Amino acid sequence: MLWQTFSAAPHRVMFLPGAVQGIAIMAWWLLELESGQGALALPVSALAPGPAHAWLMFYGFFPFFIFGFAFTAVPNWLNSGKISRAAYVGSFLLLTAGAALFYPGIYHLPLAATAIALHALGMLLGLFALLSCLRGATVDDRRHAWAIWLAILAGLLGELAYLAWLHSEQPTWLVLAQALALWGFLTPVFLTVCHRMIPWFTSRVVANYVMIRPYGLLWIMLVASLGHAVLEVAGLAPLTWLTDLALAAIALWFTLRWGIARSLQVRLLAMLHIAFVWAALAFALSALGALGLWLDWPWTGGYAPLHALGIGFFGSMLIGMASRVSLGHSGQALEADSLTWWLFWLVQTAALVRLLPDLLPGIAPYRIASLAAVIWLVSFGAWAWKYAPLYWRPRADGRPG
Repeated sequence: MLWQTFSAAPHRVMFLPGAVQGIAIMAWWLLELESGQGALALPVSALAPGPAHAWLMFYGFFPFFIFGFAFTAVPNWLNSGKISRAAYVGSFLLLTAGAALFYPGIYHLPLAATAIALHALGMLLGLFALLSCLRGATVDDRRHAWAIWLAILAGLLGELAYLAWLHSEQPTWLVLAQALALWGFLTPVFLTVCHRMIPWFTSRVVANYVMIRPYGLLWIMLVASLGHAVLEVAGLAPLTWLTDLALAAIALWFTLRWGIARSLQVRLLAMLHIAFVWAALAFALSALGALGLWLDWPWTGGYAPLHALGIGFFGSMLIGMASRVSLGHSGQALEADSLTWWLFWLVQTAALVRLLPDLLPGIAPYRIASLAAVIWLVSFGAWAWKYAPLYWRPRADGRPG
């Protein structure tokens, strides 16, 4: 009975391991940070902590929520048949096995390679499942669905590049893997979902609202994001200000035109609008950092753009969107209670704290990084404690799914 309930909908089987990973990854990273400062002793890793942390965040965390959302939303967008239980459960099992096996793989590289191969198979199975929806679509507008599908494909290619790096130890493969993960996969997915959903959700609750989502600007953003990846891989990171200024300007335009001020009256909606502000800020910081490299300024961004994007934009949007999906598809009212609202703001705090070492010289980076990790663990751990039970309990309204 428990398995039947848990596997009754794709968001259930994907969001639960995603919630677990959001805690496990940061707990491991906090231990690694403390070990680096001599506060405790971890086993000597076979995989460098930086690349291990990158894989866990880029591939071991966000894809669970991306597939959980895509398997739920894309069939509705396309008016196609639902994703089969065999497909989404198979993808869940492979992704989860890969994510779990990666932890011992940090200390034994053959296990890491096996973990990534399993995870990549889960990504591939998910792509085939989404492709069946695209082929069975009965609507003409398939642009958002195709954009997400292609971005996930770029993520799969990035994961294969990471696997190639493990086998060859050629740094170019790692650069390609990380560039594809961030700028070919995650950024395009989150931008596409925001372009589709933020105006639509806003139109559902704000009176006299006109949806504004020009596709031309979305395509410019997606091309600019891919352009950033290409420049990084080509060794031309100082020129990424060209792509990132365009991204920042368009993200700011969308923020203003989507009506962020009017969204504040509804917490669950405001979370999405506020999260998108981080996109404009992250792209602006990235552009300034690249200009610093190009013009030989003393400040070149450090990790500030990465964490503004990863924690600020992706993390905040994940909390907002996953809360909405979890509530709506468990028969709960679409309302963010006070706990959810304050946990969302605690995530904002984690993002701001993590930016401090790169914005204010003289602050000890490891201490601040550890503090940000603790804040994330408290906020995301409390979010998981609240929402995870919804994934194995029947819907409150008695409906299937």
